[in-house]
Amino acid sequence: MAAHSSTETPTVRTATYARVSTADQSPDLQHDGLRAFAHRAGLSVVAAYTDVAVSGRKEGRPDLDRLMASARRRELDCVLVWKFDRFARSVSHLVRALDEFDHLGVRFVSVQDDVDTTSPMGRAMFAVIGAMAELESALIAERVQAGMAAAKARGRHVGRPATNGDVAARVEELARTTDLSVRKIHAAIADERGGEAGVSRSVVGRIVKEIRADVSSPS
Repeated sequence: MAAHSSTETPTVRTATYARVSTADQSPDLQHDGLRAFAHRAGLSVVAAYTDVAVSGRKEGRPDLDRLMASARRRELDCVLVWKFDRFARSVSHLVRALDEFDHLGVRFVSVQDDVDTTSPMGRAMFAVIGAMAELESALIAERVQAGMAAAKARGRHVGRPATNGDVAARVEELARTTDLSVRKIHAAIADERGGEAGVSRSVVGRIVKEIRADVSSPS
């Protein structure tokens, strides 16, 4: 008797991700909807990730971090979320995540947004989202530049606060006449001024480096 070849459909290892912003909210509605979608689409849910009482804009979301780590270990074929705003902190974060999933060969589905990155419409939406992120970045840069120009026009200082001239001169003096470290020069100036140096240690380090480079260079 001739052997029959197997025609089983490969398992699509799927992770779901849900997020609620307060402890009073329940992620059950999201999880129920995600499981129902996975069942209809023939996806095998191997992990469910949930972040509770974490803002969408807060950097630290432990379960999202674990999901991304699992994807990078090639343990997932698909990531399923309820809506974009439950997953991403911003448009730029969404674009970075989708780009990484694309590189890893991981399918991404947002149920309520009706976006699936394996479909032609989903690929088109990915391109639109990327264009939106570029526009968002350009508009932010434009607003910052306009704000700086307006501040300069009104005579306001733009950028980091200027270093007090007397303090800078004292740093230069100590750099030339002593071999004290940057930390000790910063501490000495703070002692002289009653406990507040009036300048950051990084600025002291920059001045000391410049002065000692001049002193050590051949004339």
